[in-house]
Amino acid sequence: MLQHLFMNIDAATIDWSRAQFALTAIYHWLFVPLTLGLALIMGIVETRYYRTRDTFWLKAAQFWQKLFGVNFAMGVATGIILEFEFGTNWSNYSWFVGDIFGAPLAVEGIVAFFMESTFVAVMFFGWKKVSPGFHLASTWLTGLGATISAWWILVANAWMQYPVGCEFNADTMRNEMVSFAQVALSPFAIDKFCHTVISSWIIGAIFVVAVCCWYLYKKREEKLAVESMKIGVWVGLVAALLAGATGHKSAQSVGQVQPMKLAAMEALYNGGTDQGLTAIAWVNPLCQPDYANEYEAPLKIEMPYALSFMATNDIHGFVPGINDILRGYTLPDGTVEPSADEKIRRGKMAIESLAAYRKAKADKAPDSVLTTHLSALKANMKYFGYGYITDKSQLVPYVPVNFWAFRIMVGLGCLFILYFAVLLLMLYKVPFLSVFTRRLLATFGVLPETEADVHRITGLPSWHYFAAIAMVPLAYIASESGWLVAEFGRQPWTIQDMLPTWAAVSNLQSGSVALTFILFLILFTTMLAVEINILLKQIAKGPEMDREFCV
Repeated sequence: MLQHLFMNIDAATIDWSRAQFALTAIYHWLFVPLTLGLALIMGIVETRYYRTRDTFWLKAAQFWQKLFGVNFAMGVATGIILEFEFGTNWSNYSWFVGDIFGAPLAVEGIVAFFMESTFVAVMFFGWKKVSPGFHLASTWLTGLGATISAWWILVANAWMQYPVGCEFNADTMRNEMVSFAQVALSPFAIDKFCHTVISSWIIGAIFVVAVCCWYLYKKREEKLAVESMKIGVWVGLVAALLAGATGHKSAQSVGQVQPMKLAAMEALYNGGTDQGLTAIAWVNPLCQPDYANEYEAPLKIEMPYALSFMATNDIHGFVPGINDILRGYTLPDGTVEPSADEKIRRGKMAIESLAAYRKAKADKAPDSVLTTHLSALKANMKYFGYGYITDKSQLVPYVPVNFWAFRIMVGLGCLFILYFAVLLLMLYKVPFLSVFTRRLLATFGVLPETEADVHRITGLPSWHYFAAIAMVPLAYIASESGWLVAEFGRQPWTIQDMLPTWAAVSNLQSGSVALTFILFLILFTTMLAVEINILLKQIAKGPEMDREFCV
C-alpha cells in the first residue's frame, strides 16, 4: 500500500517541491541568525543602561532594538510559510511522521512564539509603562524566546537527521512517538542547536561592527559606534571560537549517525584508519565525481590524521568512505555495517512484510500469522526506507556541493576568528599594532606608508571600514553554506534511512508547484529588498532617543 501511494509521484513534482522548500528555507535563514545575534547584543546594551542609568545607553538600546524589530517581523513571516509547506508540498511526510515531527513544532508555536511575541511588545512599547528592571527582563526574555523557538525547530530538523524515540505502528501505518525526551534531548539536536545559535551570534556581531564602522567612516555617532563595536567584537570573537568547538562536536555526531554525509563533505571515496582532513582538492563543482573508480580527489592537500580525530577523537580512528558505505564495512570493534545492496534487500522485505500483515489482518488470519509478519517487519524496519531505493547511487549525496560548502563555511569561520582578534587589538590600541598593520599594507601596495588617515578615536585605518561592511555578506555565505551541508548531505532522505524524498511529497501537479515557486521567489525577494531598505534608512537616520519612551 505504501509503495503504491509513494511511487506514483511525478518526478518534476519532487524537484519543484524540493526547490520551493529550499528557497523558503534559504530566505528564512537570512532573517533568523540576525534576530538571534541582535537579541544577545541588544540585551547586553540595555543591561549597561540598567546598571549605569546613562541616557547614552538608553539611546543605544533603543537603536539596536529598532533594527532587531524590523528583522524579527520578516523572519516570522517566512517561518510561517515554511511550516505550512510541510502540509501542502510534503503531505506524505506529514502523514507518515506527523505525530513525532509535529510535537516540537507545536511546542515552538505555543510556548516559544507566544513568549517572544508577548515580551517583544513590552520591549518596544513598555519603556514608560514598566519599571527598568521589568523592561530589561522583557528584552532578555524576547531574545530567550527567539532562542527557544530556534531550539524546537532545530529539534525537529535534528530528528529528521537522526530519528529516535519512535516506533512504527503497522495498524495505523504511522511512526508514533514513544519518548518525547529522546526526541527533545537527542545528542544530535543538542550539537546542532549549539553550533547553529552560536554561529548566529557571529552574524549579529558582524552586523553591529559593520554599522558602527559606517558611522565612524561618516564621522558621526562616534561614541555609540565605538562602545557598540567593543561589545560586538567581544561577542563575535567568543562566538567564533565556540563555533569551532561546537562544529567539531557536530562533525563527530555526523560521523557516527550520517557517515555518508561526512564522506561527501570530505570527498572521501575510500576510507580507513589514520585519515587526513582535506584542506583543498580539485572536486569539479559541476558534476558528481566518479567515486567508484577514484582512490581520492586529485590535487589533494590534507592535514594528516585530522579527519580521524575530528570524526572519532582518535587520530587512528576508522572513517568510512563512499565506497566503503556502499559495499559494507567492518569497524575495528567488530561491528559489521551491511552493504547498500543488503540494506535495499532488507528494506524491501520490510515493505513486503507490512503488506502481508495488512492483508492477513484484513482476511482475519490467526494471531500466529500476524505475529510472524510483525516479527519480520520489526527485524527489518531499520532499513525500511531503503526499500524505495532503486539504485544504490541514489544513496550518494551530491559531493561537489557538500565538499565546497563545507570548506567555505570552515574557511570563513577561521577568517572571522582572525578578523575579530585583530579588531579587538586595534580597538584597545595595543602598542605597535597600527604601525605594524600600516607597514604590512604598504608592503603590498595597499596604501602609502606615510598616509596618516587613522581615525582619531579608535585607531582604525580607513580601509577597515570597508572590510567590516564586506564581512556582512561573507557571514551570511558561511551560514547558508552550513545549511547546505546539513541538508544536501542527508540526501536522498527526508528522514535518515526511513523516508526518501520521492516518498515524502504530495501528489500535486508539477506546474502548480512551479507556479508557487515563482510567486514565492518574487514575494521573498521583495520582502528582503524591503527589509534592507528599511534597515538602511534606520541606520542612516541614526539613534534617536524618543522622548515619549524616556524613563
